[in-house]
Amino acid sequence: MKAKTADLSKQLKKYFGFSQFKGQQEQIIQKLLEGNDVFVLMPTGGGKSLCYQLPALISEGTAIVVSPLIALMKNQVDAVNGLSEEGTAHVLNSSLNKAQTKQVFDDIKSGKTKLLYVAPESLIKEEYLEFLKEVKISFVAIDEAHCISEWGHDFRPEYRNLKLIINKIADVPIIALTATATPKVQDDIQKTLGMVDAKVFKSSFNRPNLFYEIRPKVNVDKEIVRFINQRKGKSGIVYCLSRRKVEEFSQLLQVNGINALPYHAGLDQKTRVTNQDKFLMEECDVIVATIAFGMGIDKPDVRFVIHYDIPKSLESYYQETGRAGRDGGEGYCVAFYDPKDIEKLEKFLAQKPVSEREIGLQLLNEVVGYAETSMSRRQYLLYYFGEEFDPVNGDGAKMDDNSLNPPKLLDATADLKTVLDTDKKLEEKFRTKDLINILVGKESAVTKSYKLESHKLFGIGKDKPDNYWKTIIRQATVQNFLQKDIETYGILKLTEKGQHLLDGKYRNKFMIAEDRQYDLTQARSESDHVQTQSGGLDDVLFGQLKELRKKVARKLGIPPYTVFMDPSLEDMTVQYPVTVDEVAKIYGVGEGKARKYGKEFAGFIQKYVEENDIERTQDMVLKQVANKSSHKVFIIQNTDKKIDFEDIARAKNLTMEELLKEMEAIVYQGTKLNIDYYIEENFDEDIVEEFMDFMKGSESDSMKVLTDEFGDDLSDEEIRMLRIKFISDVAN
Repeated sequence: MKAKTADLSKQLKKYFGFSQFKGQQEQIIQKLLEGNDVFVLMPTGGGKSLCYQLPALISEGTAIVVSPLIALMKNQVDAVNGLSEEGTAHVLNSSLNKAQTKQVFDDIKSGKTKLLYVAPESLIKEEYLEFLKEVKISFVAIDEAHCISEWGHDFRPEYRNLKLIINKIADVPIIALTATATPKVQDDIQKTLGMVDAKVFKSSFNRPNLFYEIRPKVNVDKEIVRFINQRKGKSGIVYCLSRRKVEEFSQLLQVNGINALPYHAGLDQKTRVTNQDKFLMEECDVIVATIAFGMGIDKPDVRFVIHYDIPKSLESYYQETGRAGRDGGEGYCVAFYDPKDIEKLEKFLAQKPVSEREIGLQLLNEVVGYAETSMSRRQYLLYYFGEEFDPVNGDGAKMDDNSLNPPKLLDATADLKTVLDTDKKLEEKFRTKDLINILVGKESAVTKSYKLESHKLFGIGKDKPDNYWKTIIRQATVQNFLQKDIETYGILKLTEKGQHLLDGKYRNKFMIAEDRQYDLTQARSESDHVQTQSGGLDDVLFGQLKELRKKVARKLGIPPYTVFMDPSLEDMTVQYPVTVDEVAKIYGVGEGKARKYGKEFAGFIQKYVEENDIERTQDMVLKQVANKSSHKVFIIQNTDKKIDFEDIARAKNLTMEELLKEMEAIVYQGTKLNIDYYIEENFDEDIVEEFMDFMKGSESDSMKVLTDEFGDDLSDEEIRMLRIKFISDVAN
């Protein structure tokens, strides 16, 4: 496929308007034009697509570009067709009708089409295959080539057969391109495509303009709204793992005045394309998306990428964060991390075939390592991609939270020994949760079934909290002292390294970050640069509000918890509401309660704010989306009509558990529910009276207190019903 290679710079200027190539682009194009297979590893924003677009435009015939997403194809085709007068790029996929397909075929035959974008599934179609065999193909480009490898973060089985299909079409060079590939993935891609002798071009994965930060996943909705409001008018992407979360969170951003739209594979194609275009055209600031969004999205000025959920692999994370700051300007990458999310992903993996599970758990382990590391995050990431980085003098050295604010390290070698020793002596039978219960001396179904309460190791670590031991076990797994057994999902086994530590053959210290506490009520990063006193729990105000609540309750002759629950008071110490309307937005309050008690509390907080010079950030009061699934009006109307609870639940397709949850929300927010008719018909009069008397004198309305007292006579469901009656009668 010889083409004029002498003056590539002239062609670059002609088609793309650039006067010089970026990085290794020129050498890559040269090698491809000479007929070599080429493997390109280049980070997002490095200019990968130009490496096949330019040679296609100047070569004889049509280049086939295999690409995984229709949205990405459309984006690239539009870009290429904007380069010259003639229509030079086409898409061939399931979205075309017969007439459109014929037009594409005609353009290819006439030599007009220089780039043909196809999905791997389309290449298998017999009619396409037969047609492509008959026309001149210049080369085949495989974009997002990591999809070929089962070790890649976005493995697609249909990519595995590409080599066979390409061989059927023509004997032409292949250029494979990816923005993320560990050495293992790179090797897998080359073997699968039969391009072991390819010329390999590997650019540095370092993106020095990106700032990396991990925050604990606490008050995450409020944190993100605050973060985006500090960057008004800037473009950003928020990634969530589920479609449902994408829908919910984009709505939450909208009601809080942020110009956001959703994007996921479950939306119809027209909506997806419209939302993507609005983002590209700056008619929308923020896209909330699953990983379906972003491959090949060529928007240079994305200023932040937020991960609402931690991704399943570091490749995904690197690729998604790489969509920020492609123009070399500011790019802020913040991910919210909660170890519970990792546990959920592990459970999800447990249902997969063994080989897939093994790969998934290893990839997940790397993510945990990254989230919990105390070293430079950039150094950790680059090391994962097989690249060295100097965390002191390297380009972008101070651009992550750990480098800016290094965590204090704690020598936890002795505690790791305790964990390993306990696990071994108990014959390596337990999962993380059970092992922690044994260490802290907490009884559970598992400890009882093994009769461990009397074992000498039971409670050996009770001087430290559960979370501390959880961190030790997670870090021990990441650092390969322990491993989770795949077959018996999650059971902890010692590795050779762990055994060496117990035998005294391992000489290094086991260090963990002292301040990695993930259950803080609120955490603020140093790099946020926000000077505000609101943000953490204000213990002083909390104590004063509890006293005020007691006073109000005494005056009305009702228990304090019926005025406002503790979580509501806690939220007040973070939000500092100073009007009745603001009190109504507090967690668990609602308008009824705010009207009844709000004035006194708002007035008290107003005075406290003034006396203590507290700067209230207005965006802290997070507006919630009206719950579409809420059946408040229906429930109130039907209890007024004295309809049986079972019938109310059935009418709205709710379980009794869900119905009671809705009823609790109604009464705790200050609205009366008339359920006496149901109680009188289904409960013994004496037990109802005893329950009401107990509630009047009780300090707490928690289910634990109530089941301890009434658990022998009443089911949990019945206790909840009586509690709903009490709150409705007394507090509302």
